[in-house]
Amino acid sequence: MTDADAGGVATDLATFVSSLAAADVPEDALRLTERAILDTVGVTLAGADAEAGSIAAVTASDGHGETTVLGRDDRLPLSDAVFVNATAGHALDFDDVALAAMDGHPSVPMVAPLLAVGEREGASGRDLLTAFVAGFETQHSLSSPISPGHYEGGWHATSTIGLFGAAAAVANLLDLSAARTAHALSIAASMPAGLKRNFGSTTKPVHAGQAARSGTTAALLAAEGATADSTAIDGERGFFDLYRGDGEPDLGALPALGDRWSILEDGIDVKKYPCCYYTHAAIDAAIGLADEYDLEPDAIDDVTVTASQGAADALAHDDPETGLEAKFSMPYLIGRAIARRDVGLAAFDRDSIDEPAVQTVRERVTLTVGDGLAYDSNAARVAVTTRSGETYERTRERPPGTHDDPLSIDELCEKFRMCADRAPTAVATDDALAALDDLRSVADVSEVLESL
Repeated sequence: MTDADAGGVATDLATFVSSLAAADVPEDALRLTERAILDTVGVTLAGADAEAGSIAAVTASDGHGETTVLGRDDRLPLSDAVFVNATAGHALDFDDVALAAMDGHPSVPMVAPLLAVGEREGASGRDLLTAFVAGFETQHSLSSPISPGHYEGGWHATSTIGLFGAAAAVANLLDLSAARTAHALSIAASMPAGLKRNFGSTTKPVHAGQAARSGTTAALLAAEGATADSTAIDGERGFFDLYRGDGEPDLGALPALGDRWSILEDGIDVKKYPCCYYTHAAIDAAIGLADEYDLEPDAIDDVTVTASQGAADALAHDDPETGLEAKFSMPYLIGRAIARRDVGLAAFDRDSIDEPAVQTVRERVTLTVGDGLAYDSNAARVAVTTRSGETYERTRERPPGTHDDPLSIDELCEKFRMCADRAPTAVATDDALAALDDLRSVADVSEVLESL
């Protein structure tokens, strides 16, 4: 059947998404969304010069259009620009996460579509913020019944869940009816893909690009009258059935939309380090130990990092050969943290990976799984034993920059500037920061894009 009024998850979500207006969104949620978009734009600018971002741009370079490509002089057709920008946004693995809500990177699949469609439609900053919240709440709703089994089964939720966020966000921005929004979500249910097996390669950022483009396409198709089965998400052999992992989908986990705001309760976690989020607590602990005890690489005998099974599954590169592999290598990242006390963008340059001091520590790092840790826990304990027999330990339950321990606005702006400096073309950084930090006051998003 194709009647979007037949009921089910798609219809319930569509009712919420299509009716959500700026006045409905709590002020705190609008502020969190401004921070998320600012951060995502920043990492996209830097990612435009990264390997995956550059490859995506070259692949799409034959197209000519009216849509801005961040950090580049190019303008591309809308769909291509969405793909290139979202791929660049995830190219450095520096974009935000929302692990408490959905085991993925929620912003990157949505920000590129919102900027592109917003530019075409002359949307205001407040329009973008509202649409972002609609998409975020949609992602959480569709992740809840199948997490963490979905991620454990090998799916990359940034792609498989993120495309629904993109579809919902664009549907809200276009002011689609509830019926057409339901079709957009059900169309999107035929598009999820993205394998964790490709972590550490240029394909992982492409997951974000394809999610953004697919979600945008689903909404644009629905806007033109395309239809889909209303039970494509929760019906027999629908999305939940096929992507659930080993367990049964828990439809009782679906949140009460509009009553409980996931963006406020579960929040968005902003990355301090440009690498797999499962490593951040350990990196912070290792830097703390190195600073406190003045640890030198040659003095290290052994380093044991205890983390979750989720971390062990994601971190597949003990001896990385590329910057992308290094982002998913606990031994390298801890080696870097102790030897250099810093894990920034430069840590993933080829010369940095081969630094003798870093390699000296890396060879002595072992990752073990803590029996008492939940599969998707981000906690970590780092124990360093020196050649003189002393052992130092530090445990961090959560990474820095989490929803309940956010980066300050100064830290966020410093991160943006560091990223903007890596963009392939010059960026009006001060103008961009001023506009993005007060996006709700921007009358037309095109004004912001001029500085980018």
